[in-house]
Amino acid sequence: MRPLLTRRTRHRLAADAALLAVACAFAVPLVWLVLASVDAEAGLRVQVPDAVGGGNFTAVLTDDITFTPMLNSLLLCGSATLVTIVCAALAAYPLSRYRSRITRPYLLGVLFTTCLPITAVMVPVYGLYVRINLIDTVYGTALFLATAQLPFAVWLMKNFMDGVPVILEEAAWTDGAGRLQALVRVILPLMGPGLSVVTIYCFIMMWGNFFVPFMLLLSPEQLPASVSIFTFFGNYGQVAYGQLAAFSILYSTPVVLLYALIARRMGGGFTLGGAVKG
Repeated sequence: MRPLLTRRTRHRLAADAALLAVACAFAVPLVWLVLASVDAEAGLRVQVPDAVGGGNFTAVLTDDITFTPMLNSLLLCGSATLVTIVCAALAAYPLSRYRSRITRPYLLGVLFTTCLPITAVMVPVYGLYVRINLIDTVYGTALFLATAQLPFAVWLMKNFMDGVPVILEEAAWTDGAGRLQALVRVILPLMGPGLSVVTIYCFIMMWGNFFVPFMLLLSPEQLPASVSIFTFFGNYGQVAYGQLAAFSILYSTPVVLLYALIARRMGGGFTLGGAVKG
């Protein structure tokens, strides 16, 4: 008598069950977040609210709780992303266009720096910032965020830059353009989708960074939204779960929109069709 389920079918069912368990582990917190944001008596349990209301959103939509921290986050992450993209483009250009025996070891060294935990360097960075009077400054914090994100940005930028044909750059040189002009006017516009991906990725990674601004910014009026979320955690273990969920949804909205944008960019691919005419 043949078994009801073949070995291959059992393995597939086991894999599907494991994937379903992982999906539930991610879905349950998101379901709680949505339900708790409209529940005036929200707790840690996932439950349908007796009365759906927007009181939690009304409570957090104030200058001190949401608008000022969100503006601080935009200024901090936007300026750090700009510095990262400029430095990454200037660093990726020679790595992409010049072949050398030290290129690969250099790239591996850059990749190794992304493996270092941020906590391993925060103590000396904090001491350095105190000595040079950069502590509790937005531009100093943005500079360190850009530095921490730069290694991976260089890797991404270099890979996208490799896809731009050198012949287009040589044509620009023939017309009298310098290397910097060819980079700005030819290479970067042609790798626009890749440049967008690197920009959005860097911004998203900085947007969710809690530890760096928590350590380097001291003034409450300068704290970004990733740190001001602490205001919902009161003393003696009391937490305003409903307001915390509402603020988390508002805080996550820019990131979700950017993820949707980067997904479209990656889905569309990176092609240079029409850039080179026969």
